This record gives sequence, structure tokens and C-alpha cells, in this order.
Amino acid sequence: MSFSVMLTMLTEGFLVSLQIFLFTLLGAVPLGVAVALARMSRIAPVRWIVRVYISIMRGTPLMLQMFAIYFAPYYVFGIQLTPDSKWQATIVAFIVNYAAYFAEIYRSGLQSIPRGQIEAAEVLGYARAQTFCYIVLPQVVKRILPAMGNEIITLVKDTSLAFSIGVAEMFSTAKALVASQVSMVPFAIAAAFYWVFNFLVEIVLGAVEKRLDYYHD
Repeated sequence: MSFSVMLTMLTEGFLVSLQIFLFTLLGAVPLGVAVALARMSRIAPVRWIVRVYISIMRGTPLMLQMFAIYFAPYYVFGIQLTPDSKWQATIVAFIVNYAAYFAEIYRSGLQSIPRGQIEAAEVLGYARAQTFCYIVLPQVVKRILPAMGNEIITLVKDTSLAFSIGVAEMFSTAKALVASQVSMVPFAIAAAFYWVFNFLVEIVLGAVEKRLDYYHD
């Protein structure tokens, strides 16, 4: 098999990995906000339920969570699996897993803001929404950006775990090519794809961090 054919096949696999990455961010980023707010709720049962959810998501392997979400409808409810079940299970598992990590990052960022700043804003006549948007949010974003960046970069690499339930992303394609061609070249190409994409992510995150550099603790 020629290099160009392998590159084309791996590019197609990378597009699937990219979809997993984008759908996860689109779902996990806003869901993480809701989970973080529930985690800080004054209602004790809500707070404890969310703590258990976060503990399970962070304390068990993502691969195991994918298997559970993929097979549970069949073994628990008797629902027949469809060709789309693998893809749906992957996206759901990634979103609920990363939402738990993002929630803890958001929570730490929100709780790092001194209470005195909020009280000062109230004295100056700021509404609660104005206080959050103009005083709290800019500081939270700057403080959580490095941790969010680490999780986002990890997400790029974690997309390879989708192969475990048969989703044809880039790693599974590379693995099949290595077996059929008896060559390590597909793995090298896949590694280059992951590295280049992570490098671009680092550039974007660095630009955002530099743009927020006007604020200093």
C-alpha cells in the first residue's frame, strides 16, 4: 500500500477523531458549568448527588464508562443495539466524563475569587449579573485557562479510546494498517497528526492567555 493511500485513510480517521473532540467540547463545557453550580448548591442532597457523580467519573476509566453506556441499554433494558449505538455511546461517555473534570476546574476558579470583591461591587451598586460578567468571570477565565488547556490537550489524545467499542477513529485505522502492512509507518503518521493538532491547540490557548494578560493577581 502506498504512503498516499495510508495518509488518506488516516486523514479520514482523524476527521472522526476531530468530531469526537468537537462534540465533547460542545457538550462538556456548558454541562460542566451546570455541574459546578450544582456542586456548590446550598441544597445538600443536590450537592452530594453531584459529588458522587464527579467521584465516579473521575475515579473510573473512561474506557469502562464507554462500555457501560454502550452495553447498558441492551443488558439492562433489552434495547437492541444499532450501527449508530457505538458513536452515540462514545459521545455521551466523553461528554459526561469531561463535564465532571471541567466542573471541578470551574468550581475551583469561582471559589478562588475573594468574597470582598463581590461585596465591593454590591456597595458600588452593581447588579449580581454585572458583578459576575465584569468582575468575576474575567478573573475566573484567566485562572482556569491553564487547567482547561491541560484537559483539552488530554481530550485530543483520549479520542483514541473510542477504538475500544469499534468506532473507526484515527488510532483504530492506524492499528489496522499496522497489522495489514506489517509496518510502523501508520503509527508514526498518526502520532504526527496528534502532535500537530495538539500544537495548534497550544497556540490557540497561548493566544487567549496572552489576550487576558491585562489582568494580574
